[in-house]
Amino acid sequence: MLVRDAMSTVVLTIGPAHTLRQAAALMSARRVGAALVLDPDAGGIGILTERDILNSVALGQDPDTERTHAHTTNDVVFAAPAWTLEEAASAMAHGGFRHLVVLEGEEAVGIVSVRDIIRCWAPLRQPAPAL
Repeated sequence: MLVRDAMSTVVLTIGPAHTLRQAAALMSARRVGAALVLDPDAGGIGILTERDILNSVALGQDPDTERTHAHTTNDVVFAAPAWTLEEAASAMAHGGFRHLVVLEGEEAVGIVSVRDIIRCWAPLRQPAPAL
C-alpha cells in the first residue's frame, strides 16, 4: 500500500501569525493533529503539531500571545505519494515524529500520520481483545 492510499488530502493550512490558541481551535475543529504553516519568510512549508502546542503550554507560555512561527518545525521531512507505507513508517520512526507532509513536485498534496498508517495495516473495526 502507498502513501497516496493512506494520506489525508484535506490539509489544514495556517499562517505564522496565528496564535497557538487559534491553531489549536482550528486543529480541534478539523480533528487533526497537525497543520501546515505557510511562512514565506521562513522558506516555505513548516508543520505545527499538537505536541508543539502541548510543549509550549507545559513551559507556561500563553497560547493567546505565542505565535505559530515560534513553534513551527521548518526542517520538515517530506514524503512522496508513491512511497510505500513501510517507507513512511520508517522515516517517522527514525525521525521521531508522527506526521509527514506529502509533496508532489513542490506542492503539498497531503499529510500522512501514524494513525493513517495504522488504519491501513489494522483490520477495520474489530472489537478490542478482552483483558
